[in-house]
Amino acid sequence: MTDQPTGLSGEEAISAVFDAHMAAEFVERDIDATMATMVSAPYVNHVPVMTGGRDHGEVRRFYRDHFIPRWPPDTQVTPISRTVGRDQVVDELIISFTHDTEMDFLLPGIAPTGRAVELPLVVVVGVEDGRVAHEHIYWDQATVLVQVGILDPRGLPVAGVEQARKVRDRSLPPNTLIEGWAAECRTHAESITQVTGRVRPGRCT
Repeated sequence: MTDQPTGLSGEEAISAVFDAHMAAEFVERDIDATMATMVSAPYVNHVPVMTGGRDHGEVRRFYRDHFIPRWPPDTQVTPISRTVGRDQVVDELIISFTHDTEMDFLLPGIAPTGRAVELPLVVVVGVEDGRVAHEHIYWDQATVLVQVGILDPRGLPVAGVEQARKVRDRSLPPNTLIEGWAAECRTHAESITQVTGRVRPGRCT
């Protein structure tokens, strides 16, 4: 990989660096190609479970033994948004997969459950001299545990696949975990209807 993709502006080049890194991880599934997109001493931190590495040796070992080969065959990555700065990329993604293999980078100590998972993530990527220098990856571990059947969401302020569906579809109703919200909306809508004579379904405003 060259230091900077040729013929691209600064932000385009930074985006291209991370696109090449993601392709090496998820399309080619090639450890050498993945490491070639990174600086000599990269840093990777999956924040909720603190997996990753602090230098070339640890990151390579992590990618080789615990990350790249552990993604299930049906894994799909759906981009939601991207913000690009002078030396950083922030991606909002949804990763979907069937938990049919051990994924200790994501669910350490949990045997495969065979359950479907849709996981919203935010990836913060630092870029130096045309290569990935660090990755900080954030997600809500509770939604993973709910979806694989480890955590019962009843009585807890957590959500399962609904999280990812709400990210995909902004028209889905908010505040479903707030007790009484739907009833408040119905009462409010009835009041508006009485005053204006117009029905305003679908929103609570």
